[in-house]
Amino acid sequence: MLDADVIKQRIEQALPGAKVEVRDLTGTGDHFEARVVTPLFQGKSMVEQHQTVYAPLKDVLATGELHALALKTYTPEQWAKVQGLTIA
Repeated sequence: MLDADVIKQRIEQALPGAKVEVRDLTGTGDHFEARVVTPLFQGKSMVEQHQTVYAPLKDVLATGELHALALKTYTPEQWAKVQGLTIA
């Protein structure tokens, strides 16, 4: 069973300076959602962004220990726009 903090740390190690939030969607330790904000996504397609986040998790994805990871990826500029649209 994986922990959200372990996934977060692995993503942060692969993407230094990224802002990462991970949450367990089901409480079973194998279905998670992650939001990743980093300037490293600048100029990359959404598929490339997601591949970048999945890369440090390949081993746990391959074994099925991590069954699902829903991703929301943003550059800092995109995130600022999303935050501007958020109604508190």
